[in-house]
Amino acid sequence: MKILLTGAAGQLGQALRQQVPEGIELIATSRNGDSATGLLPLDLGDAAACRAAVLEHRPDWVLNGGAYTAVDRAESEPELAQAVNGGAPRAFAGALADTGGRLLQLSTDFVFNGQRGSPYRPEQARDPLGAYGRTKAAGEEAVEQVLGGSGVILRTSWVMGPVGKNFALTMLRLHCERKQIGVVADQVGCPTSTATLAAACWRAIAVMDTPSGLPAVLHWSDAGAASWYDVAVAVGELGVELGLLQQPAPVNPLTTAEYPLPAQRPSYSLLECSASRQALDLPALHWRQALRQLLEAVA
Repeated sequence: MKILLTGAAGQLGQALRQQVPEGIELIATSRNGDSATGLLPLDLGDAAACRAAVLEHRPDWVLNGGAYTAVDRAESEPELAQAVNGGAPRAFAGALADTGGRLLQLSTDFVFNGQRGSPYRPEQARDPLGAYGRTKAAGEEAVEQVLGGSGVILRTSWVMGPVGKNFALTMLRLHCERKQIGVVADQVGCPTSTATLAAACWRAIAVMDTPSGLPAVLHWSDAGAASWYDVAVAVGELGVELGLLQQPAPVNPLTTAEYPLPAQRPSYSLLECSASRQALDLPALHWRQALRQLLEAVA
């Protein structure tokens, strides 16, 4: 099976490359490419290049793990965010419709407004708050419109891994550098380890090719619920246990109003994952256990 992977240099992309199943011919791409590690260049902001990549390589699947993820910057760069998050999936979908391939589109809890107060199910209506969420929703809509049953959307939340830029690694650094940290405590969701997310992606591709198939939309995060404050405290506690910190910095809970940012965030974006876990036949791992494994990989 031949799979074209986008975003291969990012935190999820690296986890996906580490877990490639046997029998997969992986065509790994990143924005600038890297001949030293075998990454081919592919700019997701260039729809023509996305289409050309599919027509050239004719993959069985495109695993679109790349995205414009700068949530706040998207408010001032909506056209670029739309090109990457909305335009690339549409270009991939159109080309795959011609070649007979399939698309696994990674998406986000930010397609919801966060006002529900209970976990979001895969079939619930999208209602994003900001430019990032709107562009990711546009990508989902493109997959649905162009590919129908040959596309799978996998939504996730609060992605963190042992490499790259993410909240867990930022908090680990701040625990080392600062006497105290202020973190928002009134936004609730769930962290997702790149390791467990990568496993879910590969399982989705495997299960989709079985007679049972998959739902059109999957939700995947680690288990439990947390605020950003909870995660920051856990990073400090686990950092000490694992020898990454001598002592944690005190973490002060803040309200969203006390920590204003350009983009509005959903206040409650927990994803209901039980049906997806059953479809993928993968166990749930509590977010704190997944965070421990992440930090162990850093150590």
